[in-house]
Amino acid sequence: MSETAHVTGPATTREAALRVAVIVGSARGGRVGPSVAEWFVRQAEQRTDLVLDVVDVATLDLPVSMPDWDGLPDPAPATQAALAEVTPRLAAAEAFVIVTPEYNHSFPASLKNLVDWHFTQWQAKPIGFVSYGGVGGGLRAVEQLRQVFAELHAMTVRDSVSLHGPWSGLGEDGRPLDAAVCEDAAKNMLDQLLWWGRALRAARAEHPYGE
Repeated sequence: MSETAHVTGPATTREAALRVAVIVGSARGGRVGPSVAEWFVRQAEQRTDLVLDVVDVATLDLPVSMPDWDGLPDPAPATQAALAEVTPRLAAAEAFVIVTPEYNHSFPASLKNLVDWHFTQWQAKPIGFVSYGGVGGGLRAVEQLRQVFAELHAMTVRDSVSLHGPWSGLGEDGRPLDAAVCEDAAKNMLDQLLWWGRALRAARAEHPYGE
């Protein structure tokens, strides 16, 4: 799955395609996150109102050790290089979709690490979720992420996509076996993400957040 932008749709003024970063949140060995993300991207690419950029945390080299609150000492050169790769992409995004499993009733540390390395990049932007895992379908991870992103001044959309037991609920092609239900859920979530994304884009243009 490429990390380059998937461009779809015309670039008009008010109705310009929304720039959405799709974040694959798991870095675990044997993960199914890329398959889930690929399925979701295929659904989203059918629309003409989105521009997608896939960010995979497994490709990032962000340490868990962070600078002090005053920014000192500066991150190591390797960390600065990793941030230079991902931070502008998050800043450019007007909305996010988080693809996350559920580990021990929560979300992966790799995802939290990416979130914590950034702050203003999330502010006043909408966030949707595609979760997977077991009987709960990753919903407990999503509920905790809602609290995290509220603290970061982001707006999480109400509807989400939940894949229950992806190891048995996904076919060999990475598509959910119950495709109709999952595709409908993806459409509903993206519709909400687009509405909030456009509304918040207009609000930020009229009055930058926090000023």
